[in-house]
Amino acid sequence: MNTTANEYLLEGGRTSITELPKVSLHDHLDGGLRPQTIIELADEAGIDVPAEESAELAQWFSDHANSGSLVDYLKTFDATIAVMQTREGLTRVAREFVEDLAADGVVHGEVRWAPEQHLTRGLSLDETVEAVQQGIDEGIDAARHNGHHLSIGQLVTAMRHADRGLEIAELAVRHRDRGVIGFDIAGAEAGFPASRHRTAFDYLATQLFPVTVHAGEADGIESIRSALFDGRALRLGHGVRIAEDITIERQDDENVYVTLGPTAQWVRDREIPLELSPSSNLQTGAIAAWGDELIDHPFDLLYQLGFRVTVNTDNRLMSATTLSRELSILADAFGYGLEQLEDFQLNAAAASFLPLEEREELVERISAGFADA
Repeated sequence: MNTTANEYLLEGGRTSITELPKVSLHDHLDGGLRPQTIIELADEAGIDVPAEESAELAQWFSDHANSGSLVDYLKTFDATIAVMQTREGLTRVAREFVEDLAADGVVHGEVRWAPEQHLTRGLSLDETVEAVQQGIDEGIDAARHNGHHLSIGQLVTAMRHADRGLEIAELAVRHRDRGVIGFDIAGAEAGFPASRHRTAFDYLATQLFPVTVHAGEADGIESIRSALFDGRALRLGHGVRIAEDITIERQDDENVYVTLGPTAQWVRDREIPLELSPSSNLQTGAIAAWGDELIDHPFDLLYQLGFRVTVNTDNRLMSATTLSRELSILADAFGYGLEQLEDFQLNAAAASFLPLEEREELVERISAGFADA
């Protein structure tokens, strides 16, 4: 089922969240496939899939992603990556990815993916990036034909447990004028700090190339520190466990009194954006220290304390979600209205890796869209 077709409403059903202009910063290409596409591509390649009907396959992904462990959660990607090993497969997946973002009201998206995972059928690293960009361009054209204008940038990602960081960084820089706007490292976080890729991050710094780093999801404050100081991260992928560096001293009916540790203070004071993904954070156990329901997520605490919070899907297929749905469940959990949802989008627009002038245009478009809601 294509979840982007769902309409999410706010404030007594008067406002369509789906139609509001939104910015998606943390959205994995291999976590956003349509189930039917997986089935068709697998059939063409002679690959077995866990289910033969799209609804059943969608349910399989959702069930297996709800593991409470990032390592187990990541195993579901074997099924999606397997069908993304040809130029045609990558292009189709990227095109549909953009079409689904457009259907969800996204006006700017940054899609991250790891080219090193798509080489088993003979493609080179550069060919994979070119194939994905072709699909992105086709998706943008299709959206424009349907009256929706959006921008999409690639975040080329290195796998943190592998040893190709510098090679992937150089790949990203080679394509900086052909669709790639940033770099990331992803994969199993615990035991694989950003410092393992220090050479890649040093190179990216010399090239003045933007970096976001997965950190504070399956590991804690030291991982975040490594992302900031070894990786020179301009954003934190998830970053939810920054809340471990916040001590609640006391609280009453109206106020919570806290002390920020040095890392939390640094992240807040320098407005380093947090790419929070509520549903995914529940599925992977990233918020296990606080509870196992959405109301336990430290999202609202971080927002109220002035952290630069953004809302993201992470993997739309695995979490059976959309950006509109993530905003809807946050609104239900914490009583947010249009003002707060606009704050999150303005935060994301300011945090994007677009040039300043384009970020300013994005902010104006978001403000206008919310004013009309």
